[in-house]
Amino acid sequence: MEEYAKKILIADDEPDILEILSYNLNREGYKTLTAKDGDEAIHKTKLFKPDLIMLDIMMPNKNGMEVCRLLRSDAAYQDTLIIFLTALSDETTHIKGLEYGADDFISKPVSPKVLVSKVNSLFRRIQKPDEKLLQAGNIIIDSVKFIVVVDDREIILAKKEFELLYLLATRPGRVFLRNEILNQIWGTDVIVGDRTIDVHIRKIRQKLGIDCITTVKGVGYKLVV
Repeated sequence: MEEYAKKILIADDEPDILEILSYNLNREGYKTLTAKDGDEAIHKTKLFKPDLIMLDIMMPNKNGMEVCRLLRSDAAYQDTLIIFLTALSDETTHIKGLEYGADDFISKPVSPKVLVSKVNSLFRRIQKPDEKLLQAGNIIIDSVKFIVVVDDREIILAKKEFELLYLLATRPGRVFLRNEILNQIWGTDVIVGDRTIDVHIRKIRQKLGIDCITTVKGVGYKLVV
């Protein structure tokens, strides 16, 4: 664990689930707080300032999707980890969740081992965007020298290619939406088409020589390590 306990807010309308999740996460060393509906989740998020939020999709007074959308629209919570708790396994629900900004899903009924494994994995994957060196698997990105190293091979990328790879590497495994990539890499003042991202992704894959960027059809891209 880190020097301080990571804080996790769990929002679900089933008391038994709140108790099970809190117990297992507290035992792992995390600090938890619970909420029984969407409105309470938003209120407690502002007070608790969690590092990770777990949202039941089907809860009252704003469902998990609505809470996620509202939080992601606030700059203070754009980088906060969000996991959906759901008994729904259809592709449409998962795609919609990713579009709203979810980092991952945990299926109900929740397995304590899967819960702890996913939470630990998410926290391990996070890297601060201001770090000079980012490492994702066998990829090392040096933001000072503007180079990428893969298996001891030094690779030079064009400026936008580098910035795009760096963005994906800050959150390996997280799906970055196409609009999100366009806004962060090209800005809102520049008009570019979706094909622009596709071309840059293809060039990054070719230059790295490894298939580390996955396309999530209709949603965006993620770095897989």
